[in-house]
Amino acid sequence: MDEKITSRENAKIKYACRLSSSAAFRRSEGRFLAEGRKLCPELCRGAELETLFYTASAAEKCPEILELPGEHFLVEDHVADKLADVGTHQGVFGVFRTPVHTLEEVHTGGRYLALERVQDPGNVGTLLRSAAAFGFDAVILSDGCASPFAPKTLRASMGAAVRVPVIEAGAMPAAIASLREQGITCLAAALYRSQPLSAAASSCPGGICVVIGSEGQGLTDETIAACNGTVRIPMTDRVESLNAGIAGSILLWHFREESL
Repeated sequence: MDEKITSRENAKIKYACRLSSSAAFRRSEGRFLAEGRKLCPELCRGAELETLFYTASAAEKCPEILELPGEHFLVEDHVADKLADVGTHQGVFGVFRTPVHTLEEVHTGGRYLALERVQDPGNVGTLLRSAAAFGFDAVILSDGCASPFAPKTLRASMGAAVRVPVIEAGAMPAAIASLREQGITCLAAALYRSQPLSAAASSCPGGICVVIGSEGQGLTDETIAACNGTVRIPMTDRVESLNAGIAGSILLWHFREESL
C-alpha cells in the first residue's frame, strides 16, 4: 500500500506546487510538475518520473498508472485540488527530472526551430508538438519565452516537450551564429522584405533552422540580421498576421522531414 498524504501542507505537496508555479524554481531544481492520466505516462517516454501523486478515483479509472516508475503517494481529493493548475483535474500528478540539452548537440544537416520571446504557453506548446510531428531535431528557446515545462505549456505540447530536445539558449542572435557555424541555413519569419515561402527551398544540404518571433513584436532586428534570409507565409489582406503557433506550424510543415 502506497503512503497516503492527507495534508495540503505536506512538504512534498508544497515542493510540487512550487515547481508548478515558479520557472526559476524549476530551473534551479532541474524538475517540473505535470498533471494528467495521459500526459504523465507520455512524459515517461522522455523524462525520469521521480514522484507520482494520485487520487483513489484516478487509480480506479486508470489502474495502469500504478505501474509507472518512481515513488508513489495516494493523496486525498482536497490535496489534489492544491496540486492542480486548473479547477478540473484528473487526479494524477508527477514530479519529473527536466531533460537538459545544449547547443553543442546541434549538428550539420539537422532541422531546428528557434523561438524568440514567444511568451504564450499555448503557442510554445503547440510549436513543440508540431516540431515533434514534422521530424525536427530540437527546439531552441531564447530568454523571454514561456517555460516549456510550465503546466499550460506541457498540456499544449502533449508530451512533446520531452520527445524533442528543448535548448534554452539565452540571446537568439548568438544562438543563430552558432548554428550558422555548423553550416545550417537560418530563415527568419518576417512579414516585410521577405521572400514568399513557396520560393524557399524545403531542404538545405547543411540543415535548416526556422526562426519565429514573439506574438506582438515579431523578431528583433538583431536576430533577423543574424539569419541567412527571411520568409513569409502568403496570405490574403483579410488578416494582418497569424499567431505564432499557427504560423510556425505552417513553416515546420514546409520544412518537414523529407520522408514524411
